[in-house]
Amino acid sequence: MRKIYSLLFILLLSIFVVAGCGAADKKEVKGNDKTAKTEQAENGAFPVTIQDAADKEVVIEEKPEKIVSLMPSNTEIAFALGLGGKIVGVTDNDNYPEEVKEKEKVGGMEFNIEKIISLKPDLVLGFGGQAMGSSADGLQQLRDAGITVLVVNDATSFADVYKAINMVGTATGTKEEAETIVADMKAKVDEIKEKAAGIKEEDKKQVYIEVSPDPLYAAGTSTFMNEMLDIIHAENVVKEEGWPSIDQEAIIAANPDVILTTYGFYIEDPVGMVTGREGWQNLDAVKNKHIVDVDSDTVTRSGPRLVEGVEEVAKAVYPEIFK
Repeated sequence: MRKIYSLLFILLLSIFVVAGCGAADKKEVKGNDKTAKTEQAENGAFPVTIQDAADKEVVIEEKPEKIVSLMPSNTEIAFALGLGGKIVGVTDNDNYPEEVKEKEKVGGMEFNIEKIISLKPDLVLGFGGQAMGSSADGLQQLRDAGITVLVVNDATSFADVYKAINMVGTATGTKEEAETIVADMKAKVDEIKEKAAGIKEEDKKQVYIEVSPDPLYAAGTSTFMNEMLDIIHAENVVKEEGWPSIDQEAIIAANPDVILTTYGFYIEDPVGMVTGREGWQNLDAVKNKHIVDVDSDTVTRSGPRLVEGVEEVAKAVYPEIFK
């Protein structure tokens, strides 16, 4: 079943806040009204108005006390903001932090609308991107039931993640906490970049990242993992965008120095899956035994732990530098 979720995740992946609403005078000009709303949100006051990823103007009247999260990344952001006690519902796919196991489950990508309504949340954190297409009707039913829904952007870059964290922070009255988390993440990324700056161009590693062994899928450009390779001064041998299906011959021809896999959570021997393939024995990564399985969640989930993913990838690709 986890393999199915992994493949679904790959397909879905292939595929700020305008803040603060005060009791503005109706006679006030639009420009001044917008300024007042923005200043109010920046001060952490309620109500706040946010333009969400569904391009809807979401008004949050009071600080939310009961929150349902419909995406593991949103859940991780909420917990990092200190909102764990306010989370009353999460998806079947949530697995971090440990406390989510005790939360009510509201389904997967096809969430249980009746269950969510029964939990009486003040705020539902939805998800954007192409995945939103299949959930748009359900989210509208929640709105029609009088529940405030905030669609958080489908992040495909670190900048998007920072934006998502700040959006959730603004919506939940934890703006300062969000800003601190983002600042810490940026500082850690800068530290990693500084370490990688000394890598000479001729020593730059060629890396192949495999996210599914059967069928073969890889991390291409416009993905977190590709950005991680850029951060640590490594080169992705896959040049297609997103999470493309892969022809083995193309990887054999590319002859990567390093192979990273991300499916050790459901495959017992991911390294053996790679080394046992016909024609792969002569790859430099195989001959030099430079094949490493990295944690899928930390390298692909658009939350605060993404920095841990960069660190893990850095140690896997350049162990002599990132000890």
